[in-house]
Formats: sequence, structure tokens, C-alpha cells
Amino acid sequence: MIDERHEELAALYALDLLEGAELTAFEAALAHDAELRRLVASLRETSAALALAAPSVPAPSANLRARILNSAVPHAPSPGDVIPFKLPAWFGWAAAACFLFAALFFAGKSFNVRGQLQLALVSEQAARIEAGTLKNLLEAERLLSRGQLDRLVATETLVADLRRQSDIARLKIASLKSLAGNSPEARAVAVWNPDSQEGVLVVSKLPALDADKDYQLWVVDPQYPIPVDGGVFTVDA
Repeated sequence: MIDERHEELAALYALDLLEGAELTAFEAALAHDAELRRLVASLRETSAALALAAPSVPAPSANLRARILNSAVPHAPSPGDVIPFKLPAWFGWAAAACFLFAALFFAGKSFNVRGQLQLALVSEQAARIEAGTLKNLLEAERLLSRGQLDRLVATETLVADLRRQSDIARLKIASLKSLAGNSPEARAVAVWNPDSQEGVLVVSKLPALDADKDYQLWVVDPQYPIPVDGGVFTVDA
């Protein structure tokens, strides 16, 4: 951070108004302070811009210059016509102060522009951070929704398994054996669903019949006075 004293010395140095010990001390400080060197460079650019901004006056034509010289009459001023004039001692410091104020004004404008640029950069960084935060929130919401969906699927699968187990628990399974003397090794397994009134019959070692004959299945239920017709079936030879 440059203090106020060094800013004043920098303005005078940029205008080549430092002399003697102040010049030596300032140049020594300038050699070790990069920020001070940048300030001096900025002030010199500002003073150069002010010099270039002054309007240029066109040179008089050769004809006009000749007429002015021809009309000039030598005149020796009398001692009474000469009015001694001496610039006050503070005039140089006043001019330096004017240049200093002008330099500080343009330097302030430059600092203001840099401040606005830094503010824009900070705003851009904040916008990027906000966009990144929003992206993370959306990703977290997506993962949460996916997790909820997975849990829902798992719950539905569990419910389906429980329903299947419940259905299996309600099934009626019976193992049958032959009472006929011609097929003592015949076996059968019957699975009956009382809810859907459907079932499956699996038989083994049951003798094959002639092509014009079928086996008849009868279901004996104590709730019914007579056996229930379960349909006909055949076996492979």
C-alpha cells in the first residue's frame, strides 16, 4: 500500500520536479517497490496524455509572416516603459500542485476502472460458484430420486415375494398313490389353488392306455356329496 507522501513524491517525480536528496531517496524507494513503479508509470502516461490533448495551433503562412516583419518598427523602450515582473516563489509549486491534482484525478479514474473490473471478476466468480452449487443440488436431487425409486422397486419386489409366499401357503398339495392292483408303483402329485380353482397334476409310472381310452380324474371333497369331475388326461407311452 502506497502512503500519501509517496503518492505526492511520485507525482512530482513523474513531472521531473524532484531534486537533490528527495530525488535520491525516492529513486532508492522506487527500485524496491514494484507498486510504486507502476504508479509512476501510470502518472507519466497521464501527463503525456494531457500534453497530447492540448490543441495544436497551425503555423502562420509565409506571406503573413513577411507582412508582420515588414510592418515592425524598431522601438527602444525607455526605462520608464519597462515594468519589472517577477514570478512569485510559490508559482512553481502551484503549477506542480495543479499537475499533481490532474495526475491524481486520472489515477483515481484508473483505480475506479480497475475496481469495476475487479468487481466484475468477483461477480463472475460468484455466478460460477452459484452455478456449481445449483448443479450439485440437482445432482443430489437426482441421486435422491434414484435412491427413492430403487427403494420403491425393492419394496414392490418384497411385496410381490410375500404375496407369492402367501399364495403358496394357500395352495393345497397332495401326494397320491395308486390303489389299483395293476399299477402299484404309480404316483401322483396334485397342486390345487382354491382361490383360482385351478390346479396341476403330475403322475409317474402310470401305465399307458389304448389310443381310444383316457384316465379320468375325480376330486373327492367332503364339502360335496359326490366326487367332482377333474377332467381327463393321458400319459406318455
